[in-house]
Amino acid sequence: MQRFTPGDRVRIDIPDETDPDHALYHDTYGTVIEVAKDDGSDMTGDPRDDIRYRVELDADEVVDFRWRDLRPAPER
Repeated sequence: MQRFTPGDRVRIDIPDETDPDHALYHDTYGTVIEVAKDDGSDMTGDPRDDIRYRVELDADEVVDFRWRDLRPAPER
């Protein structure tokens, strides 16, 4: 099930402070620019991991995330 579509504003939420991406991306914001399917569920067993969200962060960096790391951004 696809949770976001291109153009959606999102907040990166990586609460696990031991995750290497926490310090880089937790509580940053961006816009979904692409949604792609892959075989991520082969590693996790969760079919939601077959969807990868490419996000352009407000800091002009483009990063791929899975559903568990994204939340809808509050309205500005």
